[in-house]
Amino acid sequence: MIAAVKADTAIGRRNYAMVLLMARLGLRAREVIAIQLDDIDWRAGRLLIRGKGQLHDRMPLPKDVGEALTNYIRQDRVTTSRALFVRHRTPHMSFIDSQVINDVLRKAFERTGLEPPTPYVGSHILRHSLATNMVRHGASLAEIGEVLRHRARRSTMIYAKLDVEGLRSVAREWPMAGGAK
Repeated sequence: MIAAVKADTAIGRRNYAMVLLMARLGLRAREVIAIQLDDIDWRAGRLLIRGKGQLHDRMPLPKDVGEALTNYIRQDRVTTSRALFVRHRTPHMSFIDSQVINDVLRKAFERTGLEPPTPYVGSHILRHSLATNMVRHGASLAEIGEVLRHRARRSTMIYAKLDVEGLRSVAREWPMAGGAK
């Protein structure tokens, strides 16, 4: 689906960078929209995330995400706004809300011919996809919670049900009176 967003246009490079941030770092749409140019520490390879509840976290900036951001900034970003992602039409202001991201994701699903898992297409689809991938590759719930920046463990517990076969492999037989049935 990510490849369906990538394009060789100004809008395509911006949209690709936004979607890649969500897919690789598990960012929420409003967190992507909130990124400022000064939030990127290029030397340290880290990104400041302005999360829920006025909480801020620093996350590593993967190479592919950094390259997508660099391509967008160098080739297409034409504004003095400190917001990283801006509208492609003049006056190139920051986005009011995350609806633009929902539209990008919906159009990407249409291009691929894939059916979205829910009628509402938003950034949580990519968060769930990232978490599911992490479960399949053996990540613990604590690790998933850290990447998704969950403050409560119960927020991460919904991902435990995603890997039923993995859970079966570590489950012990339940002792029953008279033996197992």
